[in-house]
Amino acid sequence: MATIALVDDDENIITSVSIFLEGEGYKVRTFNDGATALESLTDDPADLGVFDIKMPRMDGLELLRRLRQSSNMPVIFLTSKDDEFDEALGLNLGADDYITKPFSQRLLGERVKAVLRRARPDPVGDPGKPGGESKPIMRGRLSLDPNRHSCSWEGEPVRLTVTEFLILQSLAQRPGYVKSRDALMDAAYDDQIYVDDRTIDSHIKRVRKKFREVDKTFDAIETLYGVGYRYKES
Repeated sequence: MATIALVDDDENIITSVSIFLEGEGYKVRTFNDGATALESLTDDPADLGVFDIKMPRMDGLELLRRLRQSSNMPVIFLTSKDDEFDEALGLNLGADDYITKPFSQRLLGERVKAVLRRARPDPVGDPGKPGGESKPIMRGRLSLDPNRHSCSWEGEPVRLTVTEFLILQSLAQRPGYVKSRDALMDAAYDDQIYVDDRTIDSHIKRVRKKFREVDKTFDAIETLYGVGYRYKES
């Protein structure tokens, strides 16, 4: 049973969404503000977080920023306004998806299932699923383990979110080949989820930043303007 951390200062949303998610078979932990959620989730992360952006004491963006210092827990943002700045900032901080209020519970349920599915690698030795190969990927100084969603560069761990890992994995599987943004969307997102080019660009930017914290000279992900991205094996 997957555990979902629901963080929102609206009691109506807490109540209705909790009932819905529990009815879908999830265990739900609820919090009314970011500060309380941070205290609990830092030591005991859930399988997935659903965070409102606008909250008292600590908003969802700051909650995610602090959690990302120690956790790769997948996160879906709830935002009460169609604000591109919030969306871009949330993705740059490492969110996996976002939903604009008001939203249907069915939509939320689909997004939750999609993110959890992406967060759980295919079983070892399941050749019947495309892309389900479980062997580690070694590309020069890069090492990826799809079974554990773990990544390292020259032996140093690089902490990636689920979406970031799947994008990098797609690039590294065929070094030198150009992957369009649409191809990277297909690799990292469920078919029912639409994301635009800016979303993929934001994830690539964050992946590069994380690698450069380990190696300032990292340049293995190349941009081909107007075409897409490719992994350059070194």
